[in-house]
Amino acid sequence: MRTTHIRNMFDLHRNKIAVCLVAGLFVLLAMNPATAQFKKGSNYNYKEFSKKPYYFGITLGYNKSNYRVFHSDQFILNDSLSVAQSITGPGFNLGIVTNLKIGEYFDFRLLPTLSFAERKLQYADARGRSTFTRKIESVFAEIPFHVRYKSAPFRDKRVFLIAGVKYAFDVASNSKTRQADELIKISPTDFSVEYGFGVQFFFPFFIFSPEFKISQGISNILLRNPQLEESNVLDKVLSRAFTISIHFEG
Repeated sequence: MRTTHIRNMFDLHRNKIAVCLVAGLFVLLAMNPATAQFKKGSNYNYKEFSKKPYYFGITLGYNKSNYRVFHSDQFILNDSLSVAQSITGPGFNLGIVTNLKIGEYFDFRLLPTLSFAERKLQYADARGRSTFTRKIESVFAEIPFHVRYKSAPFRDKRVFLIAGVKYAFDVASNSKTRQADELIKISPTDFSVEYGFGVQFFFPFFIFSPEFKISQGISNILLRNPQLEESNVLDKVLSRAFTISIHFEG
């Protein structure tokens, strides 16, 4: 079935991302304090920023998000739908960075963000001849909490790993609209775990940091409606997203 094919394709890309994360970890280990080389007396920009206990910034990002769909028993028993799957959609993020230094190599980060996302659920009839989609557009107010581990600086550059949790609330949720009984209803509240890696580039007046991050939802966000066939064939829906961000901090 096409559902299985889509799942296999996602697993393939997920493996590629895992390889990138391992590569990032390898670079971190290669640049640990025992192996990093510094020139005595060099006037590197990172030295000024290392004196600050905290700093702020802004973040801009591009995201691609979808759902991890789990079928209910009704999906097998029904005679009207043969496919129920998620399609990835684009979006973008805009937020504020608050960074608190914890020792030389760790930071605690709070990044309140406004995130725009578009996801779709695609269905096909029992014969697989016709398909239709249900678009779900969201505007999330997000509050991610991250812990960041940084390598030793090397010529105004540091690589880092991040991990944390995120709370998100969809301010554009359709779950309470008058037409909600005819729509796939998704909970406006979501919790996710996040992990990723990136690089810091130190300039005289700011830090430029590209970052790659994966978000995996841990709570079922489907508000099931037994009277709606499109909802009834689903048992559980989890959110997931891949985000490329650019931070400007200082």
